[in-house]
Amino acid sequence: MGAHGNDAAPVIIKRKKIVVAGGHHGGAWKVAYADFVTAMMAFFLLMWLLNATTEQQRKGIADYFSPTIPINRVSGGGNGDFGGESVFSEEQLPQNGTGATNRNPTEARQARGEIGLSETGRDGSSRADPEEAAQDREFEALEDALQGRGGESTVSTETMRHIVTRITDEGLVIELFDRGDSSLFVGNSDEPTPLLRDLAVIVGSVSALVHNDIAVEGHVRAAPVVRVDHPVWDLTVDRADAMRRLLEAQNIEQHRMRRVTGHGDREPVVANTLSESNNRLEIILLRNR
Repeated sequence: MGAHGNDAAPVIIKRKKIVVAGGHHGGAWKVAYADFVTAMMAFFLLMWLLNATTEQQRKGIADYFSPTIPINRVSGGGNGDFGGESVFSEEQLPQNGTGATNRNPTEARQARGEIGLSETGRDGSSRADPEEAAQDREFEALEDALQGRGGESTVSTETMRHIVTRITDEGLVIELFDRGDSSLFVGNSDEPTPLLRDLAVIVGSVSALVHNDIAVEGHVRAAPVVRVDHPVWDLTVDRADAMRRLLEAQNIEQHRMRRVTGHGDREPVVANTLSESNNRLEIILLRNR
């Protein structure tokens, strides 16, 4: 009996590996979760922008993300950036809706809502209206006549230094201004100097070439010391009116004078408001409306 006491069965421990169904899926769910969080952040940012901005600011943000250079307005049925159209289709006036580039387009060619071919002026600006484009060319011819381009000039170089011209939406602006020791008026008065009388002859001869209405505007430079009784308004009006009389003396009809205006020292032409160049007159040949 004692011999059988050591014959007990040994205890065997068996370790069983349990595999969960489906196995390991990797980190794809993390990418999806990150996309979800990013989308939610963008959504809440959008909600915040809608509440924190004005209508004008929202329009500016929308315009920032809008394409501004369309490559192809109307598809031509082909492939590529131009939709199968020729790069010269604008000049060939095709009838498929991408033309409308002639000066007086027909209804079939007026696909873009424009009135015709834009005219480019000397300053690089373009006008779609043929009448305005014709006026620009007329004003450019007056500039050439005034500056002596294309022929012999009867104006001395010293006198021309006081004249500057430019074409604007209002018309042809002819600026006459002081320079150095040469002034348009005697002192702080409205009495014209011989220089201004010579300039009036030049401007009058050019203005007589057209029939546009005329506006005369006076400007003066700012005073170094602020004065309560500084008569800049009356002075600029009187100087503009003196220029009107000089032009009428050059056979410019009175009915062409649209307005005579004094701007005081409120519209300096150069950054230094005390500069003598701000003492000036502007004669504007107004556009025909």
